[in-house]
Amino acid sequence: MIKLADRFGRVATDLRVSLTDRCNLRCTYCMPEEGLAWLPKQQQLTDHEVVRLVRVAVERLGITEVRFTGGEPLLRRGLLAILREVAGLSPRPRLMLTTNGVGLERLAGPLRDAGLDRINVSLDTLDPERFRALARRDRLADVLRGLHAAAAAGLTPVKINTVLMHGINDDEAPALLRFALRHGYQLRFIEQMPLDAQHQWDRHTMVTAEAILADLEPFGLLPDPVSRGTAPAETWLVPGYLDAAGDPARVGVIGSVTRPFCGACDRTRLTADGQVRNCLFATQESDLRGLLRAGASDDDIAEAWRVAMYGKRAGHGIDDPSFLQPARPMSAIGG
Repeated sequence: MIKLADRFGRVATDLRVSLTDRCNLRCTYCMPEEGLAWLPKQQQLTDHEVVRLVRVAVERLGITEVRFTGGEPLLRRGLLAILREVAGLSPRPRLMLTTNGVGLERLAGPLRDAGLDRINVSLDTLDPERFRALARRDRLADVLRGLHAAAAAGLTPVKINTVLMHGINDDEAPALLRFALRHGYQLRFIEQMPLDAQHQWDRHTMVTAEAILADLEPFGLLPDPVSRGTAPAETWLVPGYLDAAGDPARVGVIGSVTRPFCGACDRTRLTADGQVRNCLFATQESDLRGLLRAGASDDDIAEAWRVAMYGKRAGHGIDDPSFLQPARPMSAIGG
């Protein structure tokens, strides 16, 4: 098997698959209130095409983890069928999903039954009014019930992804950590990245990893003795607390901007319209949908994927004066 290696020796084993660019929230740091122009249906990969590309990645390219993202992946009608088919691949990849949590209460059990192993839920505030202002929808209660349902269904460890923003929710880090510790969830703070549809991101107003850790000093965090490996989050132990499995509780910080982990990146990305992105911040894509629909063989698709990944840059280059924000926002790229 010839894996997805780049010219710097990194090997991609983690595939992020965006199932849709649509979302039922309108978070201010992601998209405008009126939403975006969604992909036409004919441009999106069909369920069969998604499964075939994942199969190629697993069987011919050495992918061992698959994370389904969006937009909001729970909006994909064929989600459960896709999960069942991917869970039946050999070797079986570990299956994960990132969601905003709306609709998760109803789907947590079926997702587990279909083969999902673990879930991440985005939650930026515990305050209902702030949630309405941030997401432009009154759905905080739904998200909280979804978290509970995910834990009850065994989609553990349930992880929470939080983005802090100055003047909006940057005072909530301690409260969010206490909430996660109380319920046995794993909290990860993520630095806001230049992936908003409005292109209004400003590094100077971003809440940094350093600032987040300063806010968490009262918890007496200790360095995590377990190596992070290729994981994006730096983690710390929270003394005096255990997680849902009875292990030492941890909190993570993903410093994508100020503490980049590009040198250990093991990810490849597939958009909802069948484009390979070798980096979250790539400005170019490689078309696999066109190959699929032109009758290409699995071997041809695998080779095109290898070529796409070989050209991956050494890093995202956000600090470089020549950095250009990707034309597509996060909702269209997938997390």
